[in-house]
Amino acid sequence: MTDEASFLAGYDPRDYPAVAVTVDVVALTIRDGKLCVLLVERGEQPFAGRRALPGGFVREETLDEAARRELAEETGLLPGAKDLERVHLEQLRTYGNPGRDPRMRVVSVAYLAFAPHLPEPTAGSDAARAYWVPVEAAGDLAFDHDQILAEGLDRARDKLEYTPLATAFVDPEFTISELRAVYTAVWGEELHAGNFHRKVLSVPGFVESTGETATRGGERGGPKPKLYRAGDATLLHPALLRPTREDRIR
Repeated sequence: MTDEASFLAGYDPRDYPAVAVTVDVVALTIRDGKLCVLLVERGEQPFAGRRALPGGFVREETLDEAARRELAEETGLLPGAKDLERVHLEQLRTYGNPGRDPRMRVVSVAYLAFAPHLPEPTAGSDAARAYWVPVEAAGDLAFDHDQILAEGLDRARDKLEYTPLATAFVDPEFTISELRAVYTAVWGEELHAGNFHRKVLSVPGFVESTGETATRGGERGGPKPKLYRAGDATLLHPALLRPTREDRIR
């Protein structure tokens, strides 16, 4: 049997079809009460002038590093910056259908990113423009990015039901009303303030009180609302179901 060193010395990767690996990022934030996604206008072929999710080819780096680099390029945040460190980043899934990229066989690892108060974007090296777009106005994207965005939104909406992901969209200290605004924007459904407040506080480890109050009064005046921070729960039990899903279960 050939030893490994001899095998590698004679190994020629050109004997196999060329495959490239990219990352694409579904970056979500809430602006003016609306769930928005970061899009770029492609400055180069293929699909020059079309809108797309930010992404690019993986270099000599890990997949997570590539996703953070692409996000940093389009948001203008420096790698390692405090705001970038607060971004929640997770892998969505891998997309590799033949023909999804007209250049060559390209496999893309898609990521979801969530954070509050992300700045006005700045176009990266291969993009003409970058901007935040309300998710309902973000169709007709290049490549298979419509599918990636749709599946990213489904993941985000589902995860709000059974994980504390919503706390990634707010400041480290927040009110229950601010948290409710996240659920309203991501789910696209209005929530009863009192019921939501009760449900949140009934889930062990979801949020914990800071012992402080906000600097301003509540939505309708009255006393200043209490401030909370994210608790130590990784799963919500009981889950916070969307009103439409609760109605179906009933």
